[in-house]
Amino acid sequence: MSEMTEITLAGGERLRVQGELRSVESVIVSAARGSILELAWLTDARTGEPVALNPDHVLMLRPLGAASDL
Repeated sequence: MSEMTEITLAGGERLRVQGELRSVESVIVSAARGSILELAWLTDARTGEPVALNPDHVLMLRPLGAASDL
């Protein structure tokens, strides 16, 4: 069972990704500090597929339970 984090974006959309809160935060902060328009690459907790998001659109991170709780 892996930890999940819920990301709330500026448009109100919520995305659940694999990874504990601090790890997800680190990926987003690294992308924000990187080159212009660098995306934060994460893994969707439901589908297991890669997702990329613009770190400028992230409003909130929230820790969730294990991925098996979906």
